[in-house]
Amino acid sequence: MKKSVAFMLAALLLLPLAAAQKKSEKGTKAKSLEVSFQYQRQNTHGSNQFAVWIEDAKGQVVKTLFVTQFTAKGRVRGDEKPMRGYVKRPYCVPTWVKDVNAEALSDKQIDAFTGATPQESGIQTFTWDFTDQQGHKVKPGIYQVFVEATLFDPSSVLFKGTFSTKDPATSSVAFTSTYTVPEDDHKGMVTAVSAVLK
Repeated sequence: MKKSVAFMLAALLLLPLAAAQKKSEKGTKAKSLEVSFQYQRQNTHGSNQFAVWIEDAKGQVVKTLFVTQFTAKGRVRGDEKPMRGYVKRPYCVPTWVKDVNAEALSDKQIDAFTGATPQESGIQTFTWDFTDQQGHKVKPGIYQVFVEATLFDPSSVLFKGTFSTKDPATSSVAFTSTYTVPEDDHKGMVTAVSAVLK
């Protein structure tokens, strides 16, 4: 009888601790968003271009996390006139070009988020730290994350997910995908798109 009472008292004492720990784990505040996808390099021209960016609930671009260098800055060969990639090839991530108003961006601004097109296939990961392009913390609330890829002129795919910066860490983001033109041969360029609050 004494053992039963002692056990019950111990259990009652441990309940608040367990509840507090569970609440703490569930309510851990997110500090960033990690976006990742599987990239399969394509052996064709007019492919392998992608962009990752964040917009607010009103559709205003908050921050570009990455865009392939050719798309944003172009490439000059021989006597070619310098020209940004999206001008030379209008099919290069057209949604990003339009939403961010790429023509209004200086080369210096573009340098902040461009990078070389990956030469090897593999998982690509990008992190948003809840700041805008100037490095200022954004207001808590609803945001949208986009991953756009040019599969092969003129086909591109746009992945879109909506989330809240108020969501707890470990929350995952659900994505929808839209293809401009069906392109089965290059559909595997970007797959398994995911995002998790950290």
